[in-house]
Amino acid sequence: MNDNNAPEYGQQLDKSRQIWDSVAATFDEQPDHGLLDPVTLRAWTKLLRISLPSTRGTVLDIGCGTGSLSVVLAGLGYEVTGIDLSPEMISLAKVKASAAQHSINFHVMDAAFPQFPAQQFDAIVCRHLLWALPEPGQVLERWVQLLKADGCLLMIEGFWHTGAGLHAQEIMDMLPASLTNSSMRNLSDLSDLWGHKVEDERYAITAHLRS
Repeated sequence: MNDNNAPEYGQQLDKSRQIWDSVAATFDEQPDHGLLDPVTLRAWTKLLRISLPSTRGTVLDIGCGTGSLSVVLAGLGYEVTGIDLSPEMISLAKVKASAAQHSINFHVMDAAFPQFPAQQFDAIVCRHLLWALPEPGQVLERWVQLLKADGCLLMIEGFWHTGAGLHAQEIMDMLPASLTNSSMRNLSDLSDLWGHKVEDERYAITAHLRS
């Protein structure tokens, strides 16, 4: 198990933070990052609406980046908290939420070791981050501890043409035993989500914490 207090781990975090800080200003140029096209925005809004509990409640957006999904979630009526390792990303997310007139709690935080009390959130959303974290199975165990009973975990991930990422079955196989009703939805053929057609593996996995 990784020790988040180890010097080597701190060095890895610093390197990752510098990388994401450096791309923050141009991050939203990707259609699925900025959600600036109304078609793409509607597609992501629909995906979140059908994937998460209709009862609303509290949501943790892990690896929120510039806050695009956080703002969508707030618009759907959820009480949203967003975390990201990059201070630059969080700064842009705060501006975006303010412009949309949504009250969202943003924090600079390591997604692999989120610092929240147990059983705080009704749902957790994570997009395109789990694959990049060390020991993702153990990360999932820590995330699940943050869910309330019957809470929902939604992960949007992929295995891209670059060779980076995780295959859907890899994540399904590492889901904690405390999760149930897990399902995988193929997203590769939903070009509206990405702003263009894609040929690689993209998917959403949902699972619920046993009550």
